[in-house]
Amino acid sequence: MTACIVGWAHSPFGKLAGETVESLIVRVAGDALADAAIAAKDIDEIVLGHFNAGFSAQDFTASLVLQASPDLRFKRATRVENACAAGSAAVHQGLKAIAAGAARIVLVVGVEQMTTTPSAEIGRNLLKASYLREEADIDGGFAGIFGKIAALYFQRWGDQSDALARIAAKNHKNGVDNPYAQIRKDLGYDFCRAESEKNPIVAGPLKRTDCSLVSDGAAAVVLADVETALKFKKAIVFRGAQHVQDFLPMSKRDVLKFEGCAVAWQRALAQAGITLKDLSFAEVHDCFTIAELIEYEAMGLAGEGQGARVIAEGTVNKDGALPINPSGGLKAKGHPIGATGVSMHALAAMQLTGTAGGMQLKDPKLGGIFNMGGAAVANYVSILERLR
Repeated sequence: MTACIVGWAHSPFGKLAGETVESLIVRVAGDALADAAIAAKDIDEIVLGHFNAGFSAQDFTASLVLQASPDLRFKRATRVENACAAGSAAVHQGLKAIAAGAARIVLVVGVEQMTTTPSAEIGRNLLKASYLREEADIDGGFAGIFGKIAALYFQRWGDQSDALARIAAKNHKNGVDNPYAQIRKDLGYDFCRAESEKNPIVAGPLKRTDCSLVSDGAAAVVLADVETALKFKKAIVFRGAQHVQDFLPMSKRDVLKFEGCAVAWQRALAQAGITLKDLSFAEVHDCFTIAELIEYEAMGLAGEGQGARVIAEGTVNKDGALPINPSGGLKAKGHPIGATGVSMHALAAMQLTGTAGGMQLKDPKLGGIFNMGGAAVANYVSILERLR
């Protein structure tokens, strides 16, 4: 236990007219400092998670955080990137600075503005998180990659369309209560299950309701070492924090096992001294519903090919044994890439402090977070617990 979250902020996710990368960064940075009741001058280090890859003309963005306060001038500021896990990469980088004794208090921001980019370019930008030498010609961009994964899963384990529709319906139902979510509408199982004009096939067996949303948004957290955190009004401690990187080419691994995800969970749970059954909830990376399905298996909720049972039995529902994505996940919340991992940490902190509003679970003790970049290439797991 080397660090805690002592403050946080979260913008709405969606198509945010009138916002820029800079305005989003400044907004959440200032709000997180205010939430922690800390002065900008007391920040030792700044870490920004920002994927970009063509979404923003401004591609040197770490110093934009300084725009939140003149007292941030001359602070160390670094942008980190690990595809769709850039936000968690930033959080974990902040933890390392504190663990090394190089900082006591770190401001972490995650941001992305995607909706101003034409659709065709969005697909090309996202595909940069794949192994272009072998995967650049897959139809449908990154949706095509997960469409291929879904098709292979169906071939190996049978048609899972019912399970994917249940996952989508669960997350959209949860998202109704998330004030930051891009879509706050309970679409229902029947709509998510049926192919229709409003829910067409996108790639492989994946329909529109199986795919996360193109979004703008930002989130921020303030980290502090444990001794310092005890002086704050609230402190959410990291019981575990693990990062596991896997091969980039899908051809070098079994893409249906998400082995990097499995190892990250195993290491984080061991570091925390707990088992999966001890978790009260988890926020996981449902960029596509097939990803959440495979993650059930990788995290140990079910054996290989048995993930459908977990959603069918209601284990991961909000009133189940282990609620998964009580926020609505990326599916309902949206997926502004660099912001996603920071958002997960902020929302988990809200749950553990009882300040999650309509999303709130009953008396959660331990929260798990899984954020990944690429198709389970960059894998980050955090285990959080309320310290005060």
